[in-house]
Amino acid sequence: MEVLGYCKQKTIPATDTGELMPSATDSMEYAKDRLRILRQRRHQVRPDYLSDRGRMIYGATPPGGSVPSSRTSDLSPEEVNELIKLIAGARLARVPVEMPKHLRARSWKSVEEVLLNLEYALGWETGGWKIGAASMAVREAENMPSPSPGRIFEHAIHESPAKLGPEFFVNYRLCETEFAFEMNLDFPVREKEYTEADVRAGIDCLMPVIEIGDSVFLDWYAISGYFGGMYDNAGGAALVTGKRVKDWQDIDLPKSNIDLYVNDSYIKSGQGVEAMGHPVTSLTWLVNWVRERGRAVKAGEIVSTGTCTGHCFVQPGDLVSVDFADLGLVEAYFV
Repeated sequence: MEVLGYCKQKTIPATDTGELMPSATDSMEYAKDRLRILRQRRHQVRPDYLSDRGRMIYGATPPGGSVPSSRTSDLSPEEVNELIKLIAGARLARVPVEMPKHLRARSWKSVEEVLLNLEYALGWETGGWKIGAASMAVREAENMPSPSPGRIFEHAIHESPAKLGPEFFVNYRLCETEFAFEMNLDFPVREKEYTEADVRAGIDCLMPVIEIGDSVFLDWYAISGYFGGMYDNAGGAALVTGKRVKDWQDIDLPKSNIDLYVNDSYIKSGQGVEAMGHPVTSLTWLVNWVRERGRAVKAGEIVSTGTCTGHCFVQPGDLVSVDFADLGLVEAYFV
């Protein structure tokens, strides 16, 4: 398995123990040291402030507890523009907002219209796509009828080990462990559906990643009642990438194990099968979703294929570490 490029960083910030992790002039050695430490702690009891969803800071509404909005009709063109301006303004100013009741349309058509045009209001350079709610467990927790793409923005892509400041977030830091692909071919608009073989031929490399979600709207699971997180770029806020792997085709991605830690405490595990059965299946779904809506997936873009471990909420001061087994370590520290 050919592995390319790993970001060098001299230090990693403190964990909840208050101790600095060892300095690393050789980032590969640093990753090995960190994985050794994490695997030694794999079966230790996690502290009370952590659950299998990380910190219990997602709001008053429990997973699956949202109340569906009574409005099921589509937003009008004027309402679509109003909602785009509301989300973009809150995101740019980094302030929470409440969605007005008259905009709370439980309309998947309206979700797509908003998220496909939000990037223009934000004015940010795009770096790819992400898939929200690819996992059936997440769709059930958020009462979603379908996966939902969002945009990855160039300024919010970081190499592991990454230090992420408050400028990327408004209300949440929701960590999801995923497999992502960087493309080396364009997938332009066409009438014929792209097959998995077509899509595989356009992959440059595989990357293990942490995709970090956020929303300008408060109470994460309550907003599912009107698809609030999906309107807001399907929750996409930042992406931390691990090693780029060129020779990935023989890896059994559905069975590839992932262990998630917060502050060196084990949280839970997952496998690539959670991403629609196979991350390439998820990627192909995204390519065709984009094609059907008159857009293209382009060479050089990154596509993150959906969470394999569900939701994990963290806060500033937390260190999130993900053991992707043979694919290595991905880490994000939140300041």
